[in-house]
Amino acid sequence: MNPNNPISSIMTTNMITVRPDDTARKVREVFKTHSFHHIPVTDSGEKLIGIISKEDFFRIAYLLSLDSTGRTYTNKVYEHLSAEQFMTKYPVQLDPDDSIGLAADIFLANKFHALPIVEDGVLIGIVTSHDLLQYSFESPVEPEEELELDDNLE
Repeated sequence: MNPNNPISSIMTTNMITVRPDDTARKVREVFKTHSFHHIPVTDSGEKLIGIISKEDFFRIAYLLSLDSTGRTYTNKVYEHLSAEQFMTKYPVQLDPDDSIGLAADIFLANKFHALPIVEDGVLIGIVTSHDLLQYSFESPVEPEEELELDDNLE
């Protein structure tokens, strides 16, 4: 595993995004339909303006449940609450040439689980902590690392 490889080598490029004026209902449907935990929010020019995590969404759902126990009320609010109202604005983002090691450091230092990859302001990918785990387990051990392991056995 080489932490100096560019993040572009492991990022996901086939993403589903939402617009800032999309409803909470749409965000809920995206999370229900897909197994991912983060949705980038982009404008019509695909410029990144925010990100929504499942945790963000569940926090809003919980706060709504405190207002009323009625399903009808909650569904009406979901129709009028926009993604922009509960997204994380100005998320930390990386450039596609930034290293995998930098992404790992950011994840560890901030307890993030997803980082948008942006080039010239335009969203081109996303990398998650799952992507880093998959990379680390699929990557062969570097020859120098093998030598270190053998030397420690003596």
